[in-house]
Amino acid sequence: MELQARRGHGRSGFTLLEVMIAVAIVGVLAAIAIPLLSSYQLRSKSAEAKTNLSAIRVLEEGFYSENQTYRSANAEPAAIPGSVAVAFDGVGSDFNSLGFAPEGYVYFSYGVAVSDDGSGFTADAAADIDGDGFVQYWGYANPNTGGALVAGKVGCDVAGIQPEAVGPCTPSSGQSVF
Repeated sequence: MELQARRGHGRSGFTLLEVMIAVAIVGVLAAIAIPLLSSYQLRSKSAEAKTNLSAIRVLEEGFYSENQTYRSANAEPAAIPGSVAVAFDGVGSDFNSLGFAPEGYVYFSYGVAVSDDGSGFTADAAADIDGDGFVQYWGYANPNTGGALVAGKVGCDVAGIQPEAVGPCTPSSGQSVF
C-alpha cells in the first residue's frame, strides 16, 4: 500500500514554465528562419533568369552559325510578371524559331534585341519577383562587330552590363530587398 501511495504522488509531464520556455524558443527560431526562407526562395527565382538567358545565348549563337545573323524576339510574356509565375507561350513567337521554350511557368519576361546589321544582340529579362513594385533586369549582351551594345527589349540598360556575361543590367538590378 505504501508503494502505491508513493507512485500516486509522482509527477509526470511538463510544468507551465517549461512549456512557455519551449514555445518562446520555437518562436525565436521561426522569427529567424521564415525571413531567411523567403530570401532563399527569391534568390532561386532570380536564378531562373540567369539560366534562361544562358540558354537563349546558346540558341542565338547556334542560329547565327547557320544564318549569319541573330534572331530578334519580342517580349514573352508580353507583360512583366509580378510575384506569381505566368505561362510562357512561345507558340507563334520569335522564340519558337530559336527553339527556346522553358517548361512550365516563368517569373521573368524575356526578349532579344538585335543590332541593325544582325551582328550583335542583347537578351534580357525583367520581373518583379518580390512584388515590391521595383523591377529587376538581367541581361546578356553580345556586341556587334563595331563594339556597340544593343538596348534590350524588356528594359535592360546595357550601359551598366558587362558584355558577354549574364548579369544584372544595372547595379541596382538583382539587388532587391532580398
